[in-house]
Amino acid sequence: MTKHLVLVGGGHAHMVTLANLHTFVEKGYRVTVVAPSAYHYYSGMGPGMLGKTYAADDIRFATRDVVEKKGGTFLLGKAASIDPLAKTLTLESGGQIPYDVISFNAGSYVPLLNLPEMSDDIYSAKPIERLLEAQARILALCSREKVSIGIVGGGPSSAEIAGNVWQLTRDSGKYPAEIKIFAGKRFMSRFPKKVRAKVGHSLKQRGISILSGSYVERIDSKTVVLASGERHDLDVIFLALGVRPNRLFKKSGLPTGPDGGLRVNAYLQCTAHPDIFGGGDCIYFEPRPLDKVGVYAVRENPVLYSNLMAALEGKPLQTFDPGGDYLLIFNVGGGKGLLKKKWLVLDGKPAFFIKDAIDRKFMKKFQAMEQ
Repeated sequence: MTKHLVLVGGGHAHMVTLANLHTFVEKGYRVTVVAPSAYHYYSGMGPGMLGKTYAADDIRFATRDVVEKKGGTFLLGKAASIDPLAKTLTLESGGQIPYDVISFNAGSYVPLLNLPEMSDDIYSAKPIERLLEAQARILALCSREKVSIGIVGGGPSSAEIAGNVWQLTRDSGKYPAEIKIFAGKRFMSRFPKKVRAKVGHSLKQRGISILSGSYVERIDSKTVVLASGERHDLDVIFLALGVRPNRLFKKSGLPTGPDGGLRVNAYLQCTAHPDIFGGGDCIYFEPRPLDKVGVYAVRENPVLYSNLMAALEGKPLQTFDPGGDYLLIFNVGGGKGLLKKKWLVLDGKPAFFIKDAIDRKFMKKFQAMEQ
C-alpha cells in the first residue's frame, strides 16, 4: 500500500517540504496537507500589514495552490486530536485521516486572559488574519472620532502592534489615536536594558503610553482592569501576551514540554512515537528549549524535510542543530525598527530597512513556488 505523509500546517517550518512536495509524489508517496486557511501569512510581517506598510498579498503564501500544483491533496480544516496507536488524525469537522508519517507545524495561539471567547473589538495578535480585521475596524472608528486603543502585553509583539497602529492612524485616519501598552511588571523584561530603552523611547516619542508596574487582572467588556484597581476604558483592545503551542498535543496524550508543545528529540521527532515529527512554535525541543521566534522554524526547514523523507524510506535521520545567537529584529512602525545581534544594537530607519529587505527576500523565495 502507498505510504501516506500528512502535514498539519503550512507554516515556516514546512516551507522547504512544501517546496519539494513533488519529490515525495515522484517516489510514489501520497501527501496531504491540512491547514485552517488556503493561505499562510508570514507573522514577521503581520504588524507591518496592520500599519499598511504591506498589503495582505505581500505577506502570504498560496498554500492550497502550491500543494495541488505539486501533486498533493489540500484539506481545509483544523486538527483536533491525534491517535498515535491507530495512526489517525481527527479534524474538528469529525473527519479522520490515516497516516504513515505525520508532521506538525500547527503554530501557536495567544492566551485570552479571562475571556470566554473573542469579544467584539478585542483582537489577538494571532492568527495574523485578525490584524486585518482590526485594521478595518480601527480605520472605521478613527474616521469619525478620536479612538483609544490598548495593547495587553509587554513583549516585542506589543511594541510592534502599538507602533504600527500609530502609523495606521497617522497615515489613514482622520482623527489621531490614543495608544496605551499595558506591559505588566516591566516592559520588554526579557531583553537587555539598552534594547528596552531604545524601543521605549521610540514609542514614547510618538505619544504612545507604556504602563508598567501592575498586571492586567481582567477585561470587562472594553475596560482593562489592572491588579492595582486602575481602570482604562478603550475602543479597541489587542491581546499580545506571548504565544503558547497548539493545545492538541496535550489533549491527545502525547509527550509535551512545560509549555504544552510537542516534545521532540534532536531529530525533530516525537520522543514517544517515531512516526510523528514537528517544527516551529508548536514543539518543545528537548535537547535545548528554544525561544518562540521564526528563525528556529526557518533553520528547522531542511532537517524536517530530510527526516520526513528518511522516515518514509526507512533511512537514518539527520540531527537538528539550532545554531548560536540569532538576529533579533522588530518593526516598531513609522519606518523604524530595532536590531540586536550579540553586542550590536541598531535602531531607527536603518534597522527597519534591514528587516524589510530580509522579509521581502524570504517572501520572494517562497512565493516563487506559486508560479
